[in-house]
Amino acid sequence: MSGVNNWVSKDDLKLISKYPTALIFKIFENVSEGIMITDENKKIIMVNPAFEFVTGYTRDDVAGKTPAVLQSGVHEVPFYLKMWEQIRQEGIWQGEIWNRRKTGDVYPEWLTIVRVNDDKGEITNYCGIFTDLSERKIVENELEKRLLTDSLTDVSNRFAYIERMDNLLESTATVSHSVQHAVYFLDLDRFKQINDTLGHAVGDFLLTEVAKRLKQLLKNKDIIARYGGDEFVLTLTNVKNVKEAAKFAEQIIHTIEQPIKVNDQEIFISTSVGISIYPTDGKKTEELINRADKAMSYSKNNGVNGYSFYFDELHTDAQRVLLLDTELRKAIESREFELYFQPKVTMEDEQIQGLEALVRWRNDKLGFVSPGEFIPYAEETGLIIPLSEAIIEKACEAVIQMQQSGWKIPVAINISSIHFKQQNFLESVQAILERYNMPASNFEIEVTERTVMNSANETVSKLVRLKQLGFKISIDDFGTGYSSLSYLVRFPLDCLKIDRSFIQHIGSLDEKQAVVDAIIQMSHRLKMKVVAEGVEQAQQVDILRKMKCDIIQGYYYSKPLPLNELMEFMEYWEIEHQGRK
Repeated sequence: MSGVNNWVSKDDLKLISKYPTALIFKIFENVSEGIMITDENKKIIMVNPAFEFVTGYTRDDVAGKTPAVLQSGVHEVPFYLKMWEQIRQEGIWQGEIWNRRKTGDVYPEWLTIVRVNDDKGEITNYCGIFTDLSERKIVENELEKRLLTDSLTDVSNRFAYIERMDNLLESTATVSHSVQHAVYFLDLDRFKQINDTLGHAVGDFLLTEVAKRLKQLLKNKDIIARYGGDEFVLTLTNVKNVKEAAKFAEQIIHTIEQPIKVNDQEIFISTSVGISIYPTDGKKTEELINRADKAMSYSKNNGVNGYSFYFDELHTDAQRVLLLDTELRKAIESREFELYFQPKVTMEDEQIQGLEALVRWRNDKLGFVSPGEFIPYAEETGLIIPLSEAIIEKACEAVIQMQQSGWKIPVAINISSIHFKQQNFLESVQAILERYNMPASNFEIEVTERTVMNSANETVSKLVRLKQLGFKISIDDFGTGYSSLSYLVRFPLDCLKIDRSFIQHIGSLDEKQAVVDAIIQMSHRLKMKVVAEGVEQAQQVDILRKMKCDIIQGYYYSKPLPLNELMEFMEYWEIEHQGRK
């Protein structure tokens, strides 16, 4: 039993010797920590049951061998040399170490090794006491994963992304040769409408699917995270040049726009992407994310489903937004906007059948402000409602002026989905018409298909009431949302407008041509007229004529014109048309 008595430190030997040997054995046999005792030459002479349970080795397996039998291969030789040097100098070593079980599994343990000396100071034994950390490590790893992983999509969250980016940039800064990284900020287009229309469960499924697709594009050192809501951020490491970064952005867009199947229904989504480049656009994580975000906003304002690189002029974005808010409020109050009108021409007899009113805004401080900038901002802030009312008033004034000049042509007005959903929408429109003593038959209301897909029962009621008042109703941008035959049948629609994205490629892509042809035939069966938007080429006109499209709108006939130029154009058109007849 001398071996057992020697596994404790020298200072405790006298105290322990007072206790019965049976008691010492009892403790040795039943403690949960594994214990291994060696002689002065580090040959194992005794182990306890806990050692056997944790390592899988019996006493007979290891007796006479050195602790090296447990080495995992994780630690290199200098680790062990340093450990034994500390034991030689201080008599004790403590730390986390990886060892190997008899099965070959590697596991972590917290190990204390004590050197035991006799009264003369000679080394008699070494004692190792260890605790298996496997379960604790599993829990710690799980907790760390939960803290750093987005629970829905199973990619990193923004905190983990920032931490990984900080580490990446810190290591990159020490590299002698120049290295570039590209940061991509993604925002899914019209995702709120998906949630509102199809429900949050479908929205969550789409986010999960998008994350899966993005992960498939990345290599080991690249980084992906869900930044929040429907936003993702990616880092493509060690890019060669801007061309490579742009090509990857195209891959992102192409991957996301592929249809996603939900309950046997195909759903199409798209994304707007902003890109910043390290170190050109910033050397810190926060700078790179912020500038990629600004580039994404610029991309979204200039047409969804595209990408933009950050450029220096975007520095002024924050100040411009503040100025835009102030000036837009002033413009609504003073009705500073101007309406331009684009003619809609019948295919059969080339008559100007109607006009679409398009709002334009030129400001003393901001210059010309694109509708693609101020209308989305107005929708975000709620200013779209007074803005829409101002546009309807302007349209009434234009109709009065045209009628005074002998032109009786209906004007189509685009109605924002936010304005349409207001409870007092019908009352506010009626009030404006009454104020101008203007019959509703002078107007056509254009709503997008995403608008009518929301709250269908309420939408039907509003559209029916608009029809009763005398408005014509048309669906704008058809084909870009969640197209459904059921709502076309339910709603009292007069006209369907095919989105320009289909018309642009009608001459080069057979599938686009087939879709347009199908839409026209379907609309005619449902007793609706069809307008083709964005027509610019004679080839497109010829194809649409063969398909028996009813009405053409686009630069082929005329760009949008201010009212005075429009009336000159219509006069000239009438003369030319009569001449051809």
